[in-house]
Parts: sequence; C-alpha cells; structure tokens
Amino acid sequence: MRPTRAALLVVATALTPALLFTAPAFAGGSAAGAATTSVAAVSGTPVDEMSEDELRTAIAVILADEDSGRGVVREANEALNGTVEDMRAFLKTGYRLAQAEDDRVAIARILHVATQNQDKRVIEEANKLLDSDSPEEMRAWLESGYRLAQAEDDAVYIVRMLTDPNISDALRAAVNAALDDGSPEALRYFREVGQYEVDG
Repeated sequence: MRPTRAALLVVATALTPALLFTAPAFAGGSAAGAATTSVAAVSGTPVDEMSEDELRTAIAVILADEDSGRGVVREANEALNGTVEDMRAFLKTGYRLAQAEDDRVAIARILHVATQNQDKRVIEEANKLLDSDSPEEMRAWLESGYRLAQAEDDAVYIVRMLTDPNISDALRAAVNAALDDGSPEALRYFREVGQYEVDG
C-alpha cells in the first residue's frame, strides 16, 4: 500500500463515524460543477480580467456551497486573505487542486466503509482511482460512478438473501420488489433500511 493511501485510510478511519453521512453518496451534483456554474453566472468576465470585487464574489460563491470540502474552504480562505493574484490563481488552478484533495479524502472514506461491508465493486473502483490520482476521474466517479458501483454491490448483497433457506415469505417478496425496481436508490434503501422494516 502506498504511504499516501495508508495516510488517507488512517484519516478516513478516524473520521468515518463523524463524517459517514457527509460522503457524497449518490450526490446529484458536484461542488466543482455547481461552483463553476455559479461563478459563471456571477460574472461573464474571464478570471484574468475580473476586478478584485468580482474575484472576491466568485470565491464567496464557492465558500457558500455547502458541498465544498475542507481543502476547498481552506484554500479559498487563504486566497481571500492574499493578493488579487492569489485569488486569480485559486480560481484558475487552486480550486481544482483543492477539490481533488477533498475528493481523495471522500474516496478513502468510501473505501473504508466498502471494505467493512465487503463491497467488491466499490473497493475495486476506489482503489483504481486512488492509484490513478486523476482529479477529473475522481470527480466523475463521485458524481456518477460511485452510485452505479454501489448499486452493483447492493444487488449482489440482496440476491444473496434469497439463498437463505429460512427467508420469510414477506422478506422474499420485499427482496424481489427491490430487485424488480432495480434503481440504485431502491437497492440502497432496501439494503440500509427496507430489509429491517419487513415483518416476519
């Protein structure tokens, strides 16, 4: 295991109880995408031509995004406390790098939980992403790939329930209903909550 991966897993293990529900499970949008769109809406001016006020506003939009992680918030605040050129540098490259840092931590947290749950597809894809360390690939996976990989693992888990010879008729029916629906959200809900709501 690479030293960086080991460090990330230590951090993820320590933070998982407090941050488990902040991982971007099935997020419909992204901090990077939302902020970029918002910044464009605030000013149609290229970053190199923005005034100091426009730069501050663009960074404030990023800080106001509740999905901004610790790395983004830290770097955005440092840029606001720096020079005009520091703010430009943040909007042009620093934001992307800080987002990648936050995405790495999010993926490490997801990997920690997936390892505990023996979710093979999520483990495989998360490890590949941490090995490649591509900001674009990590962001894309958190936005859509994770949802699909988790759905695959959830389906496997749910199908295995049918092999239990002592499964009740009510639970069998609920399992089949979840599999018939087949959506990532339905599979996730059934695995996390629905199976425990079935009587008998």
